[in-house]
Amino acid sequence: MGIYLDNAATSYPKPEIVAKSMYDFMINNGTSSGRGSYQKAMQSDFLVYETRKLIGDLFKFKDYKKVIFTSNVTESLNLALRGILEENDHVITSSLEHNAVWRCLKTLEKERNITITKVKASKEGYTNPLDVEKEIKDNTKLIVFNHASNVLGTIQPIDEIGKIVKNNNILFLVDAAQTAGVIDIDVNKSNIDLLAFTGHKSLLGPMGTGGLIVNCDYDIKPLKAGGTGGDSAYEYQPDYYPNKLETGTLNVSGIAGLKEAIKFINKETIQKIHKKESEIVNYAIDKLSNVKNIEIYGPKKSGDIVGVISFNLKNKRAEDVVNELDLKHNIMLRAGLHCAPNAHELIGTKEIGSIRIGIGYFNEKHEVDTLVYALNEIQD
Repeated sequence: MGIYLDNAATSYPKPEIVAKSMYDFMINNGTSSGRGSYQKAMQSDFLVYETRKLIGDLFKFKDYKKVIFTSNVTESLNLALRGILEENDHVITSSLEHNAVWRCLKTLEKERNITITKVKASKEGYTNPLDVEKEIKDNTKLIVFNHASNVLGTIQPIDEIGKIVKNNNILFLVDAAQTAGVIDIDVNKSNIDLLAFTGHKSLLGPMGTGGLIVNCDYDIKPLKAGGTGGDSAYEYQPDYYPNKLETGTLNVSGIAGLKEAIKFINKETIQKIHKKESEIVNYAIDKLSNVKNIEIYGPKKSGDIVGVISFNLKNKRAEDVVNELDLKHNIMLRAGLHCAPNAHELIGTKEIGSIRIGIGYFNEKHEVDTLVYALNEIQD
């Protein structure tokens, strides 16, 4: 199988039960949810509800009907940003955003004349919450931050920003793509109004799954309109949750896999998962520090980052290093800008990109040792 160290893109392998549950659903049920009253369709309905509840409980959120299913975190973010931001609104964001946020904001800047403030961060990716507060204006409607950078791994001060947001009566959207499933998140404690997540990263679920927690009463405009399985004679999108924001046939087989993935996480516990990943992160940073000609970006301790480590080798193109690791050593890493040019601008690598290690729950220390050996060998 080789050594897979690209978990920041998508986690692999998945718990075996994830694939089994998807196969079982497609072979033994295969029906749509919310589209029939026969027994198998009702079973699909219950499966979707159970997963909605598991997701809500994972994030300490009890209004399960406002757990909205999407195809991925990008759709979740677009749903929130496009459903909230209007003409001439002001939005505050970080210097580390993924293009799932940044491109959407820049498009809305062009389409709706919104204004964007990008809060400065240190070269390690740390954001001072007071710098966020200073940028608030009379027309600031939303603050959107990733919970952790997909380039530097840096964990953002979500709790502190959440307090600022609450005191100023502004909406707070958090992109939890890199943290859901590996860091404990309480949407109420952190004053998060909208939490966007994806199923296929640290939640250990399948691609094509994700969601948006709507922990506020704001009238979010739907991203799409269409069939919901109910009120079919009504000519407009329903105004109640989840139907208001969920349109078309749900990915029930994917949701079946996500359900079992979350049950696996609950059994293992987020605390155990986070502890193991942190140990490997610390081990990796220590071992990588001894690699010849290496430059490691971002914080150097696990308490400040998730399982993401970016680096370059002097006088070696990132793409060439990754290609050689793959072809000669069967080690899978990612090179490039990682869909986050702002983060690379921050660390001065926008022109060259970086090599990224994405550590997951199923990685082991001996895999790091093999990587370190390979990195030294390809420079000889």
